[in-house]
Amino acid sequence: MRPRLSMREVVRTFASGDGIRGVDLDVLPGQVHALVGLNGAGQTTLLRLALGMLRPQAGEICLEGTPLPQAPPAQWAPVGHFVDAPFVYRELDARANLELAARLHAVPRSDVGRLVDAALAELGIVPYARRRARTLSLGNLQRLGLAASLLHRPRLIVLDEPTNALDPRGIVLLRESLLRRAGERAGILVSSHHLDEVSRIADRISVLNAGRIVGTLEPGGSDLERAFFELVYEDDERRLSARDPEHGRA
Repeated sequence: MRPRLSMREVVRTFASGDGIRGVDLDVLPGQVHALVGLNGAGQTTLLRLALGMLRPQAGEICLEGTPLPQAPPAQWAPVGHFVDAPFVYRELDARANLELAARLHAVPRSDVGRLVDAALAELGIVPYARRRARTLSLGNLQRLGLAASLLHRPRLIVLDEPTNALDPRGIVLLRESLLRRAGERAGILVSSHHLDEVSRIADRISVLNAGRIVGTLEPGGSDLERAFFELVYEDDERRLSARDPEHGRA
């Protein structure tokens, strides 16, 4: 099965020493692949690389089998993403923002109205359809940004901390939406700090630490938090021992 997104030996580091080092990753059709890690582990950098917002210094990233630099606009159109913050025009109302998002994703004009109506309902923002984005709460801005990233039924979805600012109802609506997209064979790559939530939707959970994938968690496993910290601690110990052979010796 050809991945919606693949990464092979991807490296991107910064002067600070932070970055991504030798990451291999696949996102398959119908799969929710979650990335979890501590702050600064590299999740956002990895997602920005996946979307071509950053260029790798080594390795290869492919979209539906095509290296990112060669991927034509038509191949990017069915990609939905939400990274860093909601991308909205603050002086436009919610509906106009979604109509613009639909056009940017090459949705046929005849389908725009129907898909916008569905997106407003799916994320629970119908009452705010005619409200300017600048008047919306942080939670509703988050819902609007997510609706814009999902309305065109993308084949690949990349989301960075999508539950930020969402209330419990918003989290449930997003969860249902992502599971629905996975059922439609979209590949979904999502980063989160909330293990309890990603365990409800993920088929695969990769643990990122200091820019490397250091292991995986079983979504249905018990005590995911403990398993997560064990992987992170073991990786930290390995790296410290590699730098200082005396580390840990009595």
